[in-house]
Amino acid sequence: MNKKLNMLLGVGAIAAGYVAYNVIPNLFYRRGYTRHEMDELTIIAHRGGAGLGAENTLSCIERGIAAGADVIEVDVHLTLDGEVVVCHDKNIDRTTNGMGNIASLALHELQEFYIVDQAGNPTPEHIPTLAEVIDTVAGRSKLLIEIKHESGRYDVERRVVEIVNRYNAQEWVSVQSFSDESLAEVHRLNPELRLEKLLIFRVKGIPAVFDGGFTAFDYDKYEYVSSFNFYYRSVTRSMIERLHKHGKEVKIWTLAGPEDTPHLPVDGIITDRPDLWRNQLTIDTLV
Repeated sequence: MNKKLNMLLGVGAIAAGYVAYNVIPNLFYRRGYTRHEMDELTIIAHRGGAGLGAENTLSCIERGIAAGADVIEVDVHLTLDGEVVVCHDKNIDRTTNGMGNIASLALHELQEFYIVDQAGNPTPEHIPTLAEVIDTVAGRSKLLIEIKHESGRYDVERRVVEIVNRYNAQEWVSVQSFSDESLAEVHRLNPELRLEKLLIFRVKGIPAVFDGGFTAFDYDKYEYVSSFNFYYRSVTRSMIERLHKHGKEVKIWTLAGPEDTPHLPVDGIITDRPDLWRNQLTIDTLV
């Protein structure tokens, strides 16, 4: 009983520290960026630009590029027959008119279903493969691939690297993940590929980050990681400055427009609405 109580107290102390050092200061930062400041930021279209169309579809990616996004971000999973497909969830229940786990379906079975829009209506599009996405982007913007590492196996990392290498896309493709193991495997397979670490928060004074679980943190461990991508409410100016001193970029996720975003000295914004940050096109123009 004492052990369980001590564990609960420890978790409570960590949560209290997180709130004290991260959430509370973040609430008092001013919101918004000037046009010049926005021009200096890297703008990443989350799930292709999910506020512009059905997420992670080829048409949404086209809209994200047209809206001026510097980077298109997509999520990948591995099908039963070893194909890398672009979808945020591990199942297709929310995003298509079908049901089932991607890992349990072959590519030809997935392609029997159609992506649905935000109202739940089927569109003409199927879940795309990573190869189709790379072929669509074709270096017109950069591409950030998020690997959803769930199984403890490295098949998806190997296949992603193979596809990037096949298209000779290393110069404009990066990989991100919450999983240290996934990033380490990609680095082993292709040390030239740019890597970015997703995380939710880091508590001051504790050598750990929360990335879905508590993970040990030190700069040597992440020497091959170029950017740390934080949940936007959980990062402070002092944390950003420390990471910059170690030569790391900092991006924050997931935002809508600049008027609601805390004003922080970050390098990039991951957003569903790249059009609001680049001010080139609006949804009405893109439809």
